[in-house]
Amino acid sequence: MPAPTSPLIRPAALAALLAAPSGEPRPVVIDVRRPPVAGPAGPPGREEYAASHVPGSVYLDLDTDLASAPGPAGRHPLPEPGRLQDALRGAGVRDSSHVVVLDHGDVTMAGRAWWLLRWAGLPADRVQVLDGGWAAWVAAGLPVIDAPTPPVAGDVVVRPGAMPVLDADGAAAVVEAGGVLVDARSGPRFRGETEPLDPVAGHVPGAVNLPAAELSGPDGFWPGPGRMAELLAALGVGDGTAVAAYCGSGVTAAALVLAVEHAGLRPAGDPAALYVGSWSNWCALGRPVATGDAPAYGRRS
Repeated sequence: MPAPTSPLIRPAALAALLAAPSGEPRPVVIDVRRPPVAGPAGPPGREEYAASHVPGSVYLDLDTDLASAPGPAGRHPLPEPGRLQDALRGAGVRDSSHVVVLDHGDVTMAGRAWWLLRWAGLPADRVQVLDGGWAAWVAAGLPVIDAPTPPVAGDVVVRPGAMPVLDADGAAAVVEAGGVLVDARSGPRFRGETEPLDPVAGHVPGAVNLPAAELSGPDGFWPGPGRMAELLAALGVGDGTAVAAYCGSGVTAAALVLAVEHAGLRPAGDPAALYVGSWSNWCALGRPVATGDAPAYGRRS
């Protein structure tokens, strides 16, 4: 099986890998669909998976498998490494696996799973996100089933710390040092016009805004690396820029870390940092709050 060359993979390419002859290695596909963290409620992701999913895929839950219990550290803190290892082994992940993760389609949930797999020590050339997600898979008329496929037990060893993690002080330090701290939440939440989940509205002073939900285009796919680099350049992100991302609870911001890598602005060996506690942690600590638009270079046209 050829090594991935991008953190994203299109549905047809994944389907071709899954159709490999018997005995040849196939990707482990992890489904992390769930209703949006902030938005209209929908059926639980596990129920959607049970009704229809990519053949051979395994479901993991954001709250129980990919995060610890909410608290002062944030609404989706990092999972305890041993528990994450158990979840990944239960999904059939081996140290040698090529893993593809998917969500409904905008990469905001799959980005967290991609980031966690990388944080756990899986190399960049063996972890990808399905571009366009479940929606693109179905739209392409590719096979779906409603019967789970029991995975073969995995043997992956979680080695935490392979992706840079920031706390509140670290996030503030990025701004103070002239770097770019990108907020992945919606514009109204960033500006402090509304806050459906946390007790304080606004953003980290000095942060700029690029909603993760806007990364995909009208066709549901992400733009190519060049166009992604242009979107990030509008925020002041360029080659060698110190860059970090946050959101409400460290979930959707992981897609921005992926976007920086997809754009080729930071190599896989030197990824953008993630403030995992994000706004939910920043609020709990009583840190300073800014409202309104970002500085001029952070506004998107």
